[in-house]
Amino acid sequence: MADAVERFVGLMSGTSMDGVDGVLVAFEGDGLRVEAHACRPFTPALRAEMLALNTAGADELHRAALAANALARIYADVVQALLTQAGRSAADIQAVGAHGQTVRHRPGAFDGTGYTLQLNNPALLAELSGIDVVADFRSRDLAAGGQGAPLVPAFHREVFGQAKATVCVLNVGGISNLSVLTPDGGVMGFDCGPGNALMDHWCQLHTGELFDRAGTWAAGGKVVAPLLETLMSEPYLGKAPPKSTGRDLFNAQWLALHLAGSSDAAPRDVQATLLEFTTLACAADVRRHAPNCTNLLVCGGGALNTALMQRLQSALPNVAVNSTAQKGLPPLQVEAAAFAWLARKAVHRENAGLQSVTGTRGARVLGAIYPR
Repeated sequence: MADAVERFVGLMSGTSMDGVDGVLVAFEGDGLRVEAHACRPFTPALRAEMLALNTAGADELHRAALAANALARIYADVVQALLTQAGRSAADIQAVGAHGQTVRHRPGAFDGTGYTLQLNNPALLAELSGIDVVADFRSRDLAAGGQGAPLVPAFHREVFGQAKATVCVLNVGGISNLSVLTPDGGVMGFDCGPGNALMDHWCQLHTGELFDRAGTWAAGGKVVAPLLETLMSEPYLGKAPPKSTGRDLFNAQWLALHLAGSSDAAPRDVQATLLEFTTLACAADVRRHAPNCTNLLVCGGGALNTALMQRLQSALPNVAVNSTAQKGLPPLQVEAAAFAWLARKAVHRENAGLQSVTGTRGARVLGAIYPR
């Protein structure tokens, strides 16, 4: 008897804060296939508000609640677009995995537990979509002593792992994270640190564009060596896993502090230096934690940055650096697909957290379910 097909939607809005990516995924047996992909950008006002909510400010609770409502409405729009594209109805979908928008991430801080905050209104999304919603994936991992991030390495193992070789998967969103997948099924995963967030901030500040398309602006600049040395001195880079970070650390204020000694540097040269910073931080982690790796698969928006991909290849001459598209899953669909997978795990009450990744006390079911 053939395994029944189960369909889940995954929704992701990451630390780049540029919008929402959604996928409709069909799971059958041990396999999965993406049946539809849709994305929606944030309005400039919503993006600015979410960025502002990463730091303390006036009337935060009120503003955060309204931003969460706005995000849930965009999520519902993406869900409808996916259903239309795939020719499906709400009744065909088991659940929606909705990550939410991270605005604070402080695991283990302050009281030994810390917290992670993702703006979201899963109850509103369930009401608008007519589908069960799984959300709040990170809190249980924190409660069990983990970092709450990254959560996608277990999914990477299932989709990209190989029986005879160590494979690394590098997700370059606002923050970059690395999954090390060994032939014996072992998984290590952690946040490397900088991804696109600093580059996007600097690009918008000086060009008005939300990001440096294909890295062309950075490619025309020159690396400022003293600035690069200053950036690479960040203590987080030397911390041993498990570890996770976010805009709580790598933000505009952090960059301004490190730029203090390079105030005369041309903006394009600073952009080139920020790209090199992301490159070297990620490449160093591949060499340190996966010396036997010969294949690095890159996903997230960073996979579309041609200059970054070229620099990663130069920094890792013995490793084949490619987009996850080479393995059948386009780079902008990977994280959304991971949250469809995590939603399925939650619905089936299957453990999804990995002690080897987040440092949690043991495997846990992740996510809270909001019935339609």
